[in-house]
Amino acid sequence: MTSIRFFMLYLISATMHNNNMKNITISEQYLDLSQGKIFVRQWRPDNSAHHDPIVLLHDSLGSVDLWRDLPQQLAALLNRPVIAYDRLGFGKSSARTELPSVRFVAEEAELYFPQVCQALNITRFYLFGHSVGGGMALLIAANNAHCKGVISVATQAFVEERTKEGIRVAQKAFQDPMQLERLKKWHGEKAQWVLSAWTDVWLSEDFSDWNLIQEIKHITCPALVIHGEDDEYGSRAFPETIRDNVSGPVQMEVLSNCAHMPHKEQTEQVLALIEAFFA
Repeated sequence: MTSIRFFMLYLISATMHNNNMKNITISEQYLDLSQGKIFVRQWRPDNSAHHDPIVLLHDSLGSVDLWRDLPQQLAALLNRPVIAYDRLGFGKSSARTELPSVRFVAEEAELYFPQVCQALNITRFYLFGHSVGGGMALLIAANNAHCKGVISVATQAFVEERTKEGIRVAQKAFQDPMQLERLKKWHGEKAQWVLSAWTDVWLSEDFSDWNLIQEIKHITCPALVIHGEDDEYGSRAFPETIRDNVSGPVQMEVLSNCAHMPHKEQTEQVLALIEAFFA
């Protein structure tokens, strides 16, 4: 197995008060993998050490910072640690030169996530994944008996024309230099790679028959599947496919007047669904 050297870059001790008056300590660090450095941020409420953490997996243009205050809200609501990391090539993690392969969703589940768990000494965990991060979360849950539950939000289960058309629209919008500058706020000089890693791979002919259907049949832990009715990157067929193919208990929720960012567009409703899921 690839050796991993784990070290702390710096620790931020912050006391935060939410409606329940919980104190949350935030720490940031890098994991030194053989493939590069992975940036990690953790939110830990007081007296939550005995609770299994929730690990967040971001979307195609996402990063730890782009989760904004959702991790803190989850940590306070559920009184358990929340962990988020930038995938290689994204955010504060190391840059990559080559674009991801057409197996990049499975590779995150098979190669990178286990190394992150080993470095952070995580055994049992819950998963929360958005968009392609949801696909990664589902594949991790399918292949790891230590996953106690998985939440997928706006997750693609296969490639449909609606997905590709939404990406083409975004690709055209990013021809505006100002849009790429906005992306640089989160990814720095890696922004063009991040964009290409999304658009070039998803629109390639080799990726056109990608799907999660066979793999997710192995999911036996509880699953919560959330989707926006107006999601520009995928129809209702996505959450229905996930619901109909996982083997464990599953709850599907399609939110009206909601697009591809349910956790940002309808935060209170999504948090309520998650709280009920854990209850």
